[in-house]
Amino acid sequence: MTQRPSERPGPGHAPSGVGERPILVTGAAGFIGSHVCEALLARGERVVGLDNFDPYYHPRLKERNLREVRAAAVKAQKTHARASFEFVEADIVDDAAMRRLFSRTRPSGVIHLAAKAGVRPSIADPVGYSRANVLGTSVLLEEARRCRDDDPSGASCRVFVMASSSSVYGNNPKVPFSEADDVSGPISPYAATKRACELIGHAHWALTKMPTACLRFFTVYGPRQRPDLAISLFLSRVGGIDELAGASDPAPASSGGPGTHPAASRPIPVFGDGSASRDYTFIDDIVRGVIASYDRVERHGFRIWNLGGNQPVSLSEMIATIERVTGAKAIIDRRPAQPGDVERTFADLTRSGEELGYRPSTSFEEGVRRQWAWLQQTAGVSPQGVP
Repeated sequence: MTQRPSERPGPGHAPSGVGERPILVTGAAGFIGSHVCEALLARGERVVGLDNFDPYYHPRLKERNLREVRAAAVKAQKTHARASFEFVEADIVDDAAMRRLFSRTRPSGVIHLAAKAGVRPSIADPVGYSRANVLGTSVLLEEARRCRDDDPSGASCRVFVMASSSSVYGNNPKVPFSEADDVSGPISPYAATKRACELIGHAHWALTKMPTACLRFFTVYGPRQRPDLAISLFLSRVGGIDELAGASDPAPASSGGPGTHPAASRPIPVFGDGSASRDYTFIDDIVRGVIASYDRVERHGFRIWNLGGNQPVSLSEMIATIERVTGAKAIIDRRPAQPGDVERTFADLTRSGEELGYRPSTSFEEGVRRQWAWLQQTAGVSPQGVP
């Protein structure tokens, strides 16, 4: 294992092995992972964050996310003395590195959010997606089992929570999508790897009885969203903001300084006729669901839960919302529908509502406004659009 030079122990970093066991969060420098780390720290947890800085998008964005997590650790320590954050850069497919990490940190549980994400890129790299997602998850499950079995106290690796995806439903003819629906027809390599991870997770639970949860995320958005995802990309281009603005410290010259104005709108690529719909889910709602599943999966053994917004939005309405929020007109570059893209997603939240108390509370437009405000703040530009 190696550590980035910027991750030498300092404020917000504490060595493992002191006090209660930490929670291991993989993908900690990513969009969802960094928010989950912050929420765990806020309630006084010790967190070990793991990420391999995959070059799928610019590492400056992940460095920015880690700065936010470190700041959250410092804040948490003012009210929770045991709260701490340690970051480790390593790859989940490296079984030797994972064995050393589990042996050293002895986590109380694992929240596994690391993955190669994205439907369209998986079509170009199915082998890479299988390696990272299926092999990587298998390595973590095995090391969690080994860590638990080697600990006579029984305090290590009590639970394992992993991210799945709404993409496993494929073009499901029934809506809303229920966890009990047939998911034997994925239409992209990414979806297939996520379904494979669910099956491996079930086999792991059947053999070890380690409580294991698979969380089917439905199109998560909000501050720090990956720059390749539609809302982030469209806000940046319609609003005239550099996707990397504010990602380094200090902000790059191209982003301007405080009080500057965004540039002109740039074209956005729109695939299909705009009728495809997604069940967009704001990051704060997702994080509450992730932590609730970590806290409650022991009651269920193995469980799959949908975490969605329960209010699908068409692509055309999503663009209209971005125009309202930014106060700018979208320049549309219309393109054919893409292979692997599903027609719609729509989460049935009956099970997650009853068993996790999961109830998303952020409307789509409110969430887009919050993401736009964050994007402007990080870019150092004057607030634009409709408040």
